[in-house]
This record gives sequence, structure tokens and C-alpha cells, in this order.
Amino acid sequence: MKHHTASRPLQKMFMAVPPSYDRLNRLLTLRIDELWRSKAAKSVLSNSPAKVLDLCTGTGDLALRLRKYASPQTQISALDYSAPMLAVAKDKASKRKREAIDFRQGDAASMPFDDGFFDAVGIAFAFRNLTYKNPDREVFLKEILRVLRPNGKFVAVETSQPGNKGLRKLFHLYMRWVTQPIGGLLSGHQGAYRYLAHSAIDYYHPRELKQILLDAGFSSVNYTPLAGGMAALWECRK
Repeated sequence: MKHHTASRPLQKMFMAVPPSYDRLNRLLTLRIDELWRSKAAKSVLSNSPAKVLDLCTGTGDLALRLRKYASPQTQISALDYSAPMLAVAKDKASKRKREAIDFRQGDAASMPFDDGFFDAVGIAFAFRNLTYKNPDREVFLKEILRVLRPNGKFVAVETSQPGNKGLRKLFHLYMRWVTQPIGGLLSGHQGAYRYLAHSAIDYYHPRELKQILLDAGFSSVNYTPLAGGMAALWECRK
């Protein structure tokens, strides 16, 4: 399957893996992203799944939380296309004595897993990259559904649009005047942080994203606003 992310500024950044990547995430979200990832991990594990996937794992933050909260019997896989990102993730897992994670390099558009392989799939702050103005959006969503077993759960934590107009304006100003310049300056990847900021500013309103997920084939879609709606936790069923 053809995969279009090569033309995206994020690809270069994720392949380069600036050493500042994790630190910048913590700095720019005031560490709240860690709390949101924990919520997502607990939601993924809520029905005691036997096999779970952290999709677009990046440097492994969601996978590490899944391993921390899951029972030892739970099989945890983590997929990303960036070998350097996965190297960082494996190093973190080793240092934290959480080696029982199957890190795989692969494409979210054609995953190296059988149909219905997972009981639950989670994704943290990478769903926007798969869905925002991405020509492969439907391919990605179909692929998530393919690897989920019937009645399996898909959980995404992602930036969102606050319902309150004032808060929405503040959030957009923060992305434009704090995240974009500081992220670009400290990482050396101006284009990537410009894309991150603008994709967050222009990202779907919850009702639009809910419709996209239902149209893709999920049978139920629920979301919980976080921090007044600056982010949201999405819980979907196949």
C-alpha cells in the first residue's frame, strides 16, 4: 500500500529524533501530556485485554505505561515506522526494566499483524498525523479496524478543539506563539513544529471527528474532553 507521509515535514523530524523530542513534549505541555497518556493506557486496559497495540509508538511513552499497568500475561506490541524512534523507545524500556514489549518497525497503512489480532489498540498524540489532511486517512482507519477483533476497543488521546470560544482562542494562540517558535528553535525542525501547531489549530471539532470514525466503520464512538477540550480521549468499538 502506498504511504504518503514521506512528503510531510514530520517524517524528517521523526527519523532524525532530536534528543530534545521527549523534553520538548514535557516542556510544551507542562507535563500534562503524561497524565493524559496514563488515562489512555488505563482505558486501553479497562477490559483486561490479552493483546494490545500502541500504534505510532514514537519513543514508547504509551507502550511503557501499558506495560506498567497491564498484567504480566498481557501481550504488548508497539509499532512505528521510525527506526531511530524505536531505538529510543527500546532504550527507555530497558532502563525502566520493562523489556516485555514487542517493538516493531512497520507502516500504519499495512501493519504486520493478522486480522483481528488485537483486543485493543491505543494511540497517543499521533492520531492527528494519520487523519489531518492525510490522503491515506481511510486506509489507516480501515487498517486499525482490520487488526482489531470484533468488539475490540480503539483508544486515542489527541489534541482537540475547546468548546469555549475564549479557551479555544487561547489554545490556538499558545500553539502559534509558544509551541511553534519554541519547538522549532529548540529542536532545529521549524517546519515540523509549524505543521504540529497548525494541524492542532485546524484539527477537527469533536463532532466532525466522531462522524469520521463512525463513517470508517466503528460501531460506537465516545469522547471525553480533557483540560477544557484542549485534548480529548476517544474510546471506540469495532
